[in-house]
Parts: sequence; structure tokens; C-alpha cells
Amino acid sequence: MTDHSRRDFLRISGLAATALAAKTPVSGATAAGNAVPSNSSAGAGSIQIWVTDDAHKLAPGAPLKWAPAAGPAGESAIVLDPGKKFQEILGFGAAFTDAACYTFNRLEPSAREKLFHQLFHPSEMGMNVCRTCIGASDYSTKIYSFDEGDPDPELQRFSIDHDKEYILPMLREARQANPDLFLFSSPWSPPGWMKSNNSMLGGNIQRRSFAPYANYFVKFLQSYEAERVPIQAVTIQNEVDTDQDGRMPACTWPEEYEADFVRQQLGPKFQKNGVKTKIWIIDHNYNLWGRAIAELETPGVAQYTNGIAWHGYVGKLEWIDRVRDAFPNAEMYWTEGGPDYTDPNYAKEWALWSTTFSGILRHWCRSITAWNFALDETGHPNIGPFNCGGLVTVDSRSRDISYSGQFHAFAQYSKFIKRGAHRFDSQDKGGDISHVGFENPDGRRVLVLTNAGGSKQCKIELGDRQTLVSLSGNSVSTLVW
Repeated sequence: MTDHSRRDFLRISGLAATALAAKTPVSGATAAGNAVPSNSSAGAGSIQIWVTDDAHKLAPGAPLKWAPAAGPAGESAIVLDPGKKFQEILGFGAAFTDAACYTFNRLEPSAREKLFHQLFHPSEMGMNVCRTCIGASDYSTKIYSFDEGDPDPELQRFSIDHDKEYILPMLREARQANPDLFLFSSPWSPPGWMKSNNSMLGGNIQRRSFAPYANYFVKFLQSYEAERVPIQAVTIQNEVDTDQDGRMPACTWPEEYEADFVRQQLGPKFQKNGVKTKIWIIDHNYNLWGRAIAELETPGVAQYTNGIAWHGYVGKLEWIDRVRDAFPNAEMYWTEGGPDYTDPNYAKEWALWSTTFSGILRHWCRSITAWNFALDETGHPNIGPFNCGGLVTVDSRSRDISYSGQFHAFAQYSKFIKRGAHRFDSQDKGGDISHVGFENPDGRRVLVLTNAGGSKQCKIELGDRQTLVSLSGNSVSTLVW
């Protein structure tokens, strides 16, 4: 994250998402227990709807019906074209930081089992693309790596013992709730001895450390695999272009360093050791779109990666399109963003977050992964300078669980949009509703409508059919048919 506030990030993201346009197509809380009907039970002309607003949280509404289109086509309507498809969806989730896992671990087992069922089970929210930290982030109980101390280029001291206490057990428990959990892992800093300042706080990576650091990644992945927690992807560095002024675990990576590390060390080392884990680069803001293109253009890099990880704190969403235009096969993933627990609207920002999510998905991202899954009421544990809140809050004294507006926004997406879905084209003709549509692998279609303003009606057009949806103010509505 950067010194730019998360409020600025949400405001900019929300504004950008209101004017999104699709580009080149590709071929080819707590009420989360409401079952999604199959096509056969819903009927050919029936549309199921779930709503989150000031009075409801993921509540089923009265089914809608398709009717013959009436009035001028495309006038003040959202026009759907499921025949024009875009990126395939991997899923949704949040980060199992050290702080989040510590917070989860403090719950009574029965309370945690209930919460994990709600968060991860495919019949509930079904969250399935989640992040872990390779060593300490700013949201940790302490500063640590897996090989801290004097230089140890042979990694004889390497150990993941820290993670065995509560991180690995929480990951196993989450995967038990959802066996299709996709985990990607990010370092905030290499061990201090690999860096210019001999510290995990700030500083930059050294070229002489590339070979041992590639081995460090391999050892991490092999050690996690041995603990029955395979990792499906890694990023090279969280937020490659900032050292956060030495206030937290962080590390700068010049552009050519990241490219050379991938093509000369990490990629070949994965290949040699039979590691199937994917490699994603950048893991920071939209304003690094030029760097992403330059790295993918560097000879040898594309042999090992076509994945770009994005944060939304700086820049414009549509800049992702510049990378996609240059590299049509590049895969985009959105890997960090969370609420501010000091914001008085922390628990009510579902429409603001949903507007952000719609924009992210309309700009080629295959997944959305929020920041901390769970923190306490003061945004702790936290060894860094930022005021982040969790997707959920676990009170440090009572252990009561409460939910953020971001949580309620996620529920309107992750419960209904399944892995393997494709986004399809939707265009707003004369309105101001954020929207994004998907076709699931089973043929069901999903449309998410976000109304950040006052109550209004919205016409949806699909070929020669239409339906009229009543949208309450500050609401998110998910339609399934």
C-alpha cells in the first residue's frame, strides 16, 4: 500500500467504474445460505434476485420475469450481449496475513468453523482465491522471515516453524471448507541479509542475492507442500517500487531486477525442481502499466510468466487495458485492497466497494482478492503505519464477529459467479448504474447491478426481451437466470 489513503482509492475507483467500456472479446451477514436455483427450478422466464441495502443483506427478492421488449431499444437501459465474452474468472477472496490467521485462531473452534463455512464453503460465499505472506507483512504479530540473521546463502537455517503455530492450521481448515481454494503467496521482504540495508524494513534487493532468494522461494513452496498446503502462484514482491520509508517490511525492486530474477533465476529454478506454481509480476498499482509491458517484452520473461498482479491505490483502472492490448494473452489479477476501520462508513460501504469490483472485473481481471480477512476492532495486529480494517472484525475481548461493507459487497459476487465463468458484454444506455455480467460454466447467467445513489428503476434488455428492476438506494443487486 502507499501513503495515498484508501478513501482516495475507493473514490477514484468508483468514479472510474462509472464510465467503463468493454474491449476486444475473447472467443469461445449473513444470509449467505440462500441456495442459488438451477435453470430447471427457476423456469425459462424467471430471474432470481438477491439484494444488499440498508435494510437487507444478501436477501432474496421476488423473482422477476422476462417480457417482450417494449419502447426504443437501448434507451435508458442496460443492454446485455452474452454472445460477446471476455476473460475467464478464477474467483474471489482475501488475505491470510499473519495478523488475520492470529485473529482467526483466537476464535473458539466452533465459532471459527461456522465463520469458515460462511466464508469458504461453495454453498455459501465460496471464497476461493486467497493470499498468504512469505514472511512478515505489516499486518503481523512481529517481524520475521524464514531465514533471518547472518548471511546464509546455503539456506541451512531455513525454517517455516513460525507458520506452523496458526497460519498453516488456518489454511488447512479453510481448504477443508473449500477444497478448490487457490492460494497465492507474496513476500513483503526477503531476509534482511539479502538486502542493501541488512534489514527487513525498507531497503532494496541485491543482485548477489538472486540465486539464494530463488532457492528460498523453492524451499518455501516445498515446505508448505509438505504441510499439505500447496501454493498455486507467487508474486515476486508486494509493491515492488516502494520501501515505505523503512516503516515496515518492504523492499524495492528495480524493473530490470524483477525481470532478470524471473528469467535468470526463479523461472529456471522452478523448472529444474518441477515446481508448477505460477509466477506473477508487479503486484502493485495501475501506474506501473508501462513497467509491466517492459518486463513482458524482456526476452525470456514471457517463458515463465504472463500474470500481472494489480493494486488500485494509484492510477486508473483503464490503464490495465494498455497491458492487455500489448499482450492479449496476459492474465490480470487484482491482489490487494481493503477498508479503513476508522471510517464511520466502514460497515456500510457495500455499494462503493461493489462499484470498485465491477470496474476491476470490466478491465480484464480474473480475480479479486481483498486485504486482511480478519482483524480486531482497532485494526490489529499491525506493525505498520496504516489503518486497515478486516473483511470481518473479531472483537479482541468478546470475540464477537462483525462485518465490513466490503464483506457484504463480496457476497453479491462470490456466491454466484463460479470459477470458469466468463464475463460477457453489458452496456449502459443513458443510466448511472454500475454493472457487470457473467455466464457460469453451467450456462446460468449472473448480472450484478450497483446503485450508489437514490432508489430508481432500471431496464435490462437481452435481445428481444426485457425486465424492469427496482433498485433501492445504496444497494447491490445480483440477478441470476
